[in-house]
Amino acid sequence: MGSISVNYQACLAMFSLMSTLGSAVQGTAQAEENIQLVAESTLSTGNGLASAFANDQNISSHPAVIFSEDFESGLLGALWDETNNRGNALEYTSESDSQASPQSSAERGSHPAFLGKRSLKVTATLTENNGGGFTKWFESANRIFIRFYTKFDENCDYVHHFCTLRANKSLQGGERWTGFGGAGELPDGTERFSTAIEPWGNWGNWPPPGRWNFYSYWHTMKASPDGKYWGNGFRPVTQPNIERGVWICVEFMLQHNTPGKDDGEQAYWIDGQLRGHWRGFNWRTSPTLFANAFTLESYVTDRWTKQTKNIVYFDNVVIAKEYVGPAASRP
Repeated sequence: MGSISVNYQACLAMFSLMSTLGSAVQGTAQAEENIQLVAESTLSTGNGLASAFANDQNISSHPAVIFSEDFESGLLGALWDETNNRGNALEYTSESDSQASPQSSAERGSHPAFLGKRSLKVTATLTENNGGGFTKWFESANRIFIRFYTKFDENCDYVHHFCTLRANKSLQGGERWTGFGGAGELPDGTERFSTAIEPWGNWGNWPPPGRWNFYSYWHTMKASPDGKYWGNGFRPVTQPNIERGVWICVEFMLQHNTPGKDDGEQAYWIDGQLRGHWRGFNWRTSPTLFANAFTLESYVTDRWTKQTKNIVYFDNVVIAKEYVGPAASRP
């Protein structure tokens, strides 16, 4: 399996530039030639630590788990540190239980029993709001895994940005925000880097919502043709389009680099299948800069999005120091 490394726009200004040029801006080679797809990865696949916890119940008791949220109880965003709910885009919703197993994609349309009874529903309504979501700051580790379930409504169109892991200088005061913003700018290796797992529509060339893709910012990233620094993309050369109307288990990993070395990594899994594992990142220059904030969101602004309402569901979020894997159904 080969890899693609591309640059693509992160704001509507870039969309306008592309329209003026009359064609999509094409990606170029990665700035870091040391970044390579791992041909024979030894990372875990299939079941992980979640297999010991039916329905993810009590999964937070595992020593490797930093944070978990199943949305089964509590007020909107109660376990999170920041809520973005402009235009009332967020709500908790209940769907009828089914007895589907985590491995049964044919039965995942309704809310499966192994995910409980309630999930987060994000509705982005064109001309009214861009969607929304939650952010959680946490004590980080050398290697971080983030797993969540998501479902794109059968009529969901293209989504601009999705779920992002950010590095901030600290967890205190203004330094907890250094990893936010800065679109189009080269990050400072002492202040920020980020990577997001996102559906990407290839400028409208793939059926919505597209295919899974990393969208990454770091201090040695490649500049875009316009001279600015929009996120660099990483994905396998071939993978299926994202299916709408079914629950999908998404997990990604980030390995911090040793400052001064190109030994950082990232990888992602879909339904427990490893889709890509990349090595050679120089994420940071400071030993105190860690990926310590996770934003769970659906953010819609793409010019190719025509559907008025675009609904995405989320459930069973876990942040951990080990591979999590799909949720286990009750025995």
